[in-house]
Amino acid sequence: MASALSSSTAVLFLSTLLLLILFFISHNLTLNQTQLTIHSYSYSLTNISTNNNNNTTITSIPIPSTSHDIIQNIDHNYSSTTTPPNVSLASFLSPSSSLHPNTTNNNFQTAKKIVNSRSDKIEYDLAQARAAIHEAIVTKSFKSDKNESFIPRGSAYRNAYAFHQSHIEMVKRFKVWSYKEGEAPVFHMAPVNNIYAIEGHFMDEIESEKSGFRARNAEEAHMFFLPLSVVNIISYVYNPILTKADYSRDRLCRLVYDYIHVVANKYPFWNKSTGADHFMLSCHDWAPEISHGKPQFLNNFIRVLCNANISEGFQPKRDVSLPEINLRVGTLGPPNVGLSPRKRTTLAFFAGRAHGYIRHVLFEHWKDKDDEVRVHEKLPIGQNYSKLLAQSKFCLCPSGYEVASPRVVEAINAGCVPVIISDNYSLPFNDVLNWNTFSINIPTSKIPEIKNILKKVPIKEYLKMYRRVLLVKKHFVLNRPAQPFDVIHMVLHSIWLRRLNFKFGNVNNI
Repeated sequence: MASALSSSTAVLFLSTLLLLILFFISHNLTLNQTQLTIHSYSYSLTNISTNNNNNTTITSIPIPSTSHDIIQNIDHNYSSTTTPPNVSLASFLSPSSSLHPNTTNNNFQTAKKIVNSRSDKIEYDLAQARAAIHEAIVTKSFKSDKNESFIPRGSAYRNAYAFHQSHIEMVKRFKVWSYKEGEAPVFHMAPVNNIYAIEGHFMDEIESEKSGFRARNAEEAHMFFLPLSVVNIISYVYNPILTKADYSRDRLCRLVYDYIHVVANKYPFWNKSTGADHFMLSCHDWAPEISHGKPQFLNNFIRVLCNANISEGFQPKRDVSLPEINLRVGTLGPPNVGLSPRKRTTLAFFAGRAHGYIRHVLFEHWKDKDDEVRVHEKLPIGQNYSKLLAQSKFCLCPSGYEVASPRVVEAINAGCVPVIISDNYSLPFNDVLNWNTFSINIPTSKIPEIKNILKKVPIKEYLKMYRRVLLVKKHFVLNRPAQPFDVIHMVLHSIWLRRLNFKFGNVNNI
């Protein structure tokens, strides 16, 4: 009797052990197959862990280039490194995916895991989002708990299915904590008019109690927002500017560093991630320079910037390009005056000041010299800027002193195909939007050839680009409160993607 009982116990023990082994294998198989890739180039999902001595360890997990490589690399032993996280974007939103074509997230959905800590709960939540996005890529469909008012489709998107499901998961899960420390006007207050308007509207939206993205407490947040305004720092802290030395960025950098030290000493979040889940947002030209004083200290920190100049330290794999929107007082955007293609009688149009080298070159070759390529520093008397945009097929968007310009958003809003004339500009929402399908990029060296280049665009291709401009216009419209797929949602989505690209804790735990 005792022998039989002992045998039964042994069988039960072996069966339980076998089930645990099978669960472990299937769970880790699923997670390796749900690692994110965005864009057409490969990247590595970054793992951030902290040991018993509170030393942060960051592990890069290489993404296999093919589905076969995924299966072969399941048992790969990942080594730890203390280098900063490569919070990068690769081919997850491109038409091709490295996920095995016959694989879905079924194993993930049926797996049951007990999560206790804040980090485990958040990482488990993000793992579910990654799995859902990859399933959308494989099945070319989407899953949502509610009716979707807009379904992105077409070549204007790098991968419409991935983008759509990612947006669904973001709205469902994403929470941002805006630190409460600091006083207005330097903190919790920013412009809502003119060329810096996006800064204030984003801050107001994310700190509004009505926002679905506002974390109820810091413990449930996926990302942490530093609610400072570079515009107001310069307006209030830097006044008066009496000498050239007063333009030094030292005061700006010290103020930002001091604020980070305050929140890092008060809360555990900055030190846990070394800033990888923290971000700031600004449209001011000086904003990129906050990290120049102590680059290693802010090496992982996400900067959401209008001045997205790759040659000046902007990192597309970590930072976020912010569209510059020029808002008149009391408005949320320019008037909607776009005309049909048949009524667009002007080949190309630009009007603006001679800011920067690129515009000087543009004016040298085209200012007031051509009836088809209309380039003006000052509009002729009686001409209306918005109407000229509306009646033009192509709108020239040259950089000014900095790479970003509100001309891009103005062109899209008017249904005018943007012609980007810029060097080293990382375009907004490039993670999901395929800019090559609805805009034209002309390098500075080709400015004398603008007319020939644009005239060579076949009418059928122009009409396709025109229709795509109308499609993506939704993503550059500002709404208050924010609405799905509008510009604030798109900015948040860019931040959400970067949060999906790294995880805390042991790679094999979740």
